[in-house]
Amino acid sequence: MAVLTISRMFGTGARELGESLAHRLAYSFFDHELIQMVAEQARVSADWVETMERTAEGKFQKLLGTLVPRSLMEMILNADYGDRDEEIYTDMLSHVIHKIAAEDNAIILGRGGQYMLKDRPDTYHVLLVADLDYRIDHVGKRFELTRRQALLAVAMEDKRRVNLYRKLGRADYDQPDQYHFVFNMRRAGVRQVGDMLCTLLKRG
Repeated sequence: MAVLTISRMFGTGARELGESLAHRLAYSFFDHELIQMVAEQARVSADWVETMERTAEGKFQKLLGTLVPRSLMEMILNADYGDRDEEIYTDMLSHVIHKIAAEDNAIILGRGGQYMLKDRPDTYHVLLVADLDYRIDHVGKRFELTRRQALLAVAMEDKRRVNLYRKLGRADYDQPDQYHFVFNMRRAGVRQVGDMLCTLLKRG
């Protein structure tokens, strides 16, 4: 019985890793599902929650809209809300993440789970990193983008992630001392990292 949080630089294969681990271990995998769960807890629409997670600046949004497919652009659109809305969002997100962790056998992708569950026993925190070229190549292949499109997508998603963690009151998500393990995905691919984490979680 264990819980795993996966944090990542955009373009490191975190979703593929999380889905693969969940399948191999019969764990529950939570990513976009968290958006709906937060919305239900807050009794607001899922669209409202999504806008709270989008932080790209408007001028970049317009540029990106001409270069990147809608399926990817939806991840990095911009909307600005007041401090009260941010407080509601972060409170509800924390509540949902703790509720998921209490059920055990869960993999949580992003959303600050490494901070919210930092003191919980039998919970492991993983960070996936890679150099910029690797990330651009990965995003380009996954979304069928040109290199320029992929570069823009990575830059915008990096900005979104920094701003999201600022909403959570943290700016150090990429610091290795926050995690049990840090994997360089250029050196260790999804399959190899998955094998190591499967061994770990089976012991948890």
